[in-house]
Amino acid sequence: MKYKIFILPIFLFTLFLVSCTKPSAVPQQFTEVKEDAVIYPDYRDVTIPPNIAPLNFMVTDDAADAFVTQVGDLVCGAGKDGKFDLDTLAWRQMLSATKGGDLSVSVFAHRESGWVKHPDFTLHVAEEEIDPFLSYRLIEPGYELYRQLGLYQRNLTNFTEHVIYENNRAFSDEDNHCVNCHNYQAYDTDRMLFHVRGQHGGTIIVQGGEAHKIAIKHDSILSAGVYPSWHPTLPLVAFSTNKTGQVFHLQHPEKIEVLDEASDLLLYDAEKNTVQNVLRSKEYMETFPCWAPDGRRLYYCCAKVPESLMADYTAFQVALKYDSLFYDIYSMPFDPDTRSFGEPRLEVNASADRHSISVPRVSPDGRFLLFTKGDYGQFHIWHQSADLWVKTLTSADGLPSLTGEGSGERLYPLSAANSPEAESYHSWSSNGRWIAFVSRREDQNFSRVFITYFDREGQARRAFLLPQQDPEHNTLLLKSYNVPELSKRAVQVSFETLKHVVYHTEAETATFKE
Repeated sequence: MKYKIFILPIFLFTLFLVSCTKPSAVPQQFTEVKEDAVIYPDYRDVTIPPNIAPLNFMVTDDAADAFVTQVGDLVCGAGKDGKFDLDTLAWRQMLSATKGGDLSVSVFAHRESGWVKHPDFTLHVAEEEIDPFLSYRLIEPGYELYRQLGLYQRNLTNFTEHVIYENNRAFSDEDNHCVNCHNYQAYDTDRMLFHVRGQHGGTIIVQGGEAHKIAIKHDSILSAGVYPSWHPTLPLVAFSTNKTGQVFHLQHPEKIEVLDEASDLLLYDAEKNTVQNVLRSKEYMETFPCWAPDGRRLYYCCAKVPESLMADYTAFQVALKYDSLFYDIYSMPFDPDTRSFGEPRLEVNASADRHSISVPRVSPDGRFLLFTKGDYGQFHIWHQSADLWVKTLTSADGLPSLTGEGSGERLYPLSAANSPEAESYHSWSSNGRWIAFVSRREDQNFSRVFITYFDREGQARRAFLLPQQDPEHNTLLLKSYNVPELSKRAVQVSFETLKHVVYHTEAETATFKE
């Protein structure tokens, strides 16, 4: 009796192991089918950097109980959940050997009748790498409360994510605060900043491994600094200063409207802790400053306040006119020696056809001006009309002209990267070949990071979702990604250091310069 009781659990346990084992080899016998495999994320025919983390994906097939994929020479099996976890070392070696070439991807599914093989698809591996680090904010889409949000940095060559700064995990009147607008100088983290709003408020400035908190305020300044742009070489930051509010639509698919009652431009000196007005008027609203890569021109968005508002200029009236605010792109020359600006020049006239622009970004080689174009306003993260557009910068700016194929197009959308949903908050890689941006194309509610290749002729390739170790990670994470910023190095200051500066130091008020 004892013998029978003892052997039965061993027999059942052996069967359990066999049933849960993932296949480890390409099936030798299979039937080819015409239907494409249903995969998520959909990585079909995308162009990827040779240093990107494995593009793990999952297959949905209720009739199958096991799966196999072959990517180049790399083979990986999956159980009934269809999730492939590709070997990182083998993947890295394979991509390094395939720079400038293609990888064929096969997907096999085991059904009751046996193995089937879906049509292959291709991954294009670019010659150029992407900057290895990507910073972003994770925030609940509604963000009515400042809790459980923070700034994080992902190593794009693997799946490691670490906290740059994170606020309180639970609601707290005493310590409640928001963090936003992280920005780096010239794709390096030696100089960086981010804002703290609410309790412990101020702007955190990091230089040479040291962090401190400053405050920008003066009777002639609308508010603290908001959207920042580090000068590429000097210890200067161009800020917008904005009186911003948000309204919630009762019946509208775009849910939230964020708009400015007023906005101006500031110049801040991070070494001298001084600040001065650059542009200040009631008739115009300037925002989203961005330096050219040579530091001799400042680009920004600007909207003329509608004449119908000037007679009754209140926040309520501005909110009622939310879809009548149209922003263009202007630029001003800058003299680094005298630190003075010249006359503004219109760069992109979107308001002429009742469209609006936000977030101008100049490519590192100075050839392209990238921006988001939508139907109205300047906070396009909720606007379905928002797409990525490019203007080719000409030699009139003292910059090289575009040559070769596509040079006839001067102003055009990045059609291959865009979608029917909102695209916004884009950033260049330091070599100008990659663009990271956020899009709501997955479910219309959460913004997630996508990456697109940008070739030397000024054309984008099909964008791909930021790879995760678990293919369902982006779906299960109920947070929106904001402001993806690429950098060549990881942030050098620890979370503990930044938390001490936020919680336990007083902000030093910047001296105002007339």
